[in-house]
Amino acid sequence: MNMDSIISLDKEYVAGTYGRFPVELVSGKGSIVTDAAGKEYIDMGSGIAVNSFGIADDVWTAAVTAQLGKLQHTSNLYYTEPCARLAQLLCDKTGMKKVFFSNSGAEANECAIKVVRKYSAEKKGAEYYTIITLVNSFHGRTLTTLAATGQDHFHELFQPLTPGFIHVPANDIGALTEAVEKGKIAGILMECVQGEGGVMPLTAEFVQAAAKLCRDKDIPLMIDEVQTGNGRTGQLYAYMNFGIEPDIVSTAKGLGGGLPIGACMMGEKVQNVLGPGDHGSTYGGNPVCCAGAVSVISRIDDALLAEVRAKSDYIFSAFEGAPGVESVAGMGLMVGVKPVKPAKEVVMKCIEQGVLCLTAKDKVRLLPALNIPMDALKKAVEIIKAACAE
Repeated sequence: MNMDSIISLDKEYVAGTYGRFPVELVSGKGSIVTDAAGKEYIDMGSGIAVNSFGIADDVWTAAVTAQLGKLQHTSNLYYTEPCARLAQLLCDKTGMKKVFFSNSGAEANECAIKVVRKYSAEKKGAEYYTIITLVNSFHGRTLTTLAATGQDHFHELFQPLTPGFIHVPANDIGALTEAVEKGKIAGILMECVQGEGGVMPLTAEFVQAAAKLCRDKDIPLMIDEVQTGNGRTGQLYAYMNFGIEPDIVSTAKGLGGGLPIGACMMGEKVQNVLGPGDHGSTYGGNPVCCAGAVSVISRIDDALLAEVRAKSDYIFSAFEGAPGVESVAGMGLMVGVKPVKPAKEVVMKCIEQGVLCLTAKDKVRLLPALNIPMDALKKAVEIIKAACAE
């Protein structure tokens, strides 16, 4: 079947929610993907920060295949080793105490929201249900996580959204403090780097002020690590760059290395909030997804994180002051390059030249595999720089 036929089928039968690029991907290895015509591309998006170790990674494939040959699914009425091992790994590496597994980042955030509302209702009263998030944030596509998202254009078509969310400007300590002082606040939810909002890092002062407010007021602090987590920012989780200890960490994307899994990690304060029947997921903790995630998390060590930081330094130095580039922002291998020309125009030019990258608002967004080879990274960066300059 040729690409035109596939595009026709897609348009006829798949919900029209995606603005796809005119590329049909069929295979790949590492950071190289191949289309139906045999053209190769350097993958600078890794499935939107999902393929942590690239395409068809040997270790990940072996772990997933071995589990597929044993048991592809049971349910949470029974125990499985991959689920328990992954929960232990995550807690050992973060200091968190309990984990709830789901299928996506939005679901991980839904779990976090339920936990803080139950905690605050039981501790302070049912009127303590409001959650503070940040302007320009993004937390998911469900009605509740859309309500949590601090971008009005995501809200317009889906009213009424779940009530109980207010949005304060990012990095405005005064506004955050005022919202906490005036409201009956159940929790604060924020991304340390706003990914879909344009790859914008928060300041250390703001993150630390938020953490102190939460400690002082007994408000659970939730950090959304859906995109920033699992090594993406040069630490295992982005909050580790800021010297804080959140009460809840939600993550997904790179956790599964290509399979759908989300996790809501709960710290000491909230570890026992959820009891039997309070929450659930048919597919959560799926043994195949967990086996893949174990292979990912167990390999994100200090040496790999140092490589991520070194590659990040290279990207920033390459783009800062480059012709046609207005600014560079981000952290680790989560980088937003703002070109003078429209970002989508740059991305289309890169596709022509054999590089796949993404956009985030007015920026070209780069989310390569954590282990992208340096020669491939340098080649991709030169192509992107040329596309910005032309």
